[in-house]
Amino acid sequence: MAEFKIEPAQRITRLPPYLFGRLNALKLAKRQQGADIIDLGMGNPTDPAPQIIVDKLCEAARDPRNHRYSASKGIKNLRGEVAKKYARLWNVQLDPETEVLACIGSKEGFSHMCLAMLGPGDTAIVPDPAFPIHNYAVALAGANVITVPLGNDEKFINNITGVVEHLYPRPKLLILNYPHNPTAMTVDEGFFEPVVDLAKRFGIAVIHDFAYGETCFNGYKAPSFLSVKGAKDVGVEFITLSKPYNMAGFRIGFAAGNKDMLNYLATIKGYYDYGIFQAVQIAGIIALRECNNDIIVQNQKYQSRRDVVCDGLNRIGWEVEKPRASMFVWAKVPQEHSKGKGSLDYAMDLLEYADVVISPGRAFGENGENYMRIALVENEQRLRQAVRNISRFVQERPIRKTNRKS
Repeated sequence: MAEFKIEPAQRITRLPPYLFGRLNALKLAKRQQGADIIDLGMGNPTDPAPQIIVDKLCEAARDPRNHRYSASKGIKNLRGEVAKKYARLWNVQLDPETEVLACIGSKEGFSHMCLAMLGPGDTAIVPDPAFPIHNYAVALAGANVITVPLGNDEKFINNITGVVEHLYPRPKLLILNYPHNPTAMTVDEGFFEPVVDLAKRFGIAVIHDFAYGETCFNGYKAPSFLSVKGAKDVGVEFITLSKPYNMAGFRIGFAAGNKDMLNYLATIKGYYDYGIFQAVQIAGIIALRECNNDIIVQNQKYQSRRDVVCDGLNRIGWEVEKPRASMFVWAKVPQEHSKGKGSLDYAMDLLEYADVVISPGRAFGENGENYMRIALVENEQRLRQAVRNISRFVQERPIRKTNRKS
């Protein structure tokens, strides 16, 4: 009798190999052996959420009225606070009833928005490199990805226009992300104006991932896509409480903008979930109302950590520019250091011999090769130690003793 095998859905088989798998396996093995691993691989904040948020969460969790199912699109006062934030920071007027929707983190909202907008035969344009879910969510929806080299200038807009003009059927969705993950690339006021014009001209919807919109340094202020006239006619923007308020584990974010797109997302979410735990939403209200100064303090920490990493890596010969935003440093590894190795193999070597985890650029797309993404999630002392470990590895160049299998 033939062996019975349960097969996954085709959408699972369409996903690319998970390039972080090898790193995670080695990291676990080394920690089990007692190694002190400095993990800068994931943008997972290690600083605590402000105490006032935690106190409100505990208080709300004790109230049995919050133990019931909540509204899928988010409670009214929470959506109202998001609208106030947009008005205060970016001069964007939003109707909290129809133009704001709460998500179980922006990643969930983004993924379900792709499911609501795309299907077999549809195409989305995604810059390369990209945060992986920007590609994976499209694939999981059964649609196709067309990549263009990432940019933040007129040439980038022209490249997108060229793709749209020559592709039939035309792409249905354009996915953007500034400040960018993984590269920390930023844009200035005016960048989104031709994006809106392009979207209207060709009938393309836009999703802007604005997760790092408030994580900015040296006086830089990231512009909101929705601040451009007509942006709400063509697209939506996702923000999150994860990074500015250190609430990553709370899982709360928002979609804002086009009423129709938000209605599509609300329809999908109505089938998939019953909303975010109401105590978390109430804590989110306190974050939005009371904790804006905490964002300033957190950004100062990230800026100082950025300087430690960039200055240290530049001293050992890496090519690193200080980013104006995000919680990442995007570093190019010199060929004389990598010895022709791909970024994944080089990241494996750094973990094995330097006890430092950083993300290989290739995991974010072909154009990420030869780069590394470093998350600024440890304190300055640990970051200095990470640079020293990398420097020692570069000088000693140990030879790999074993062949690893993925």
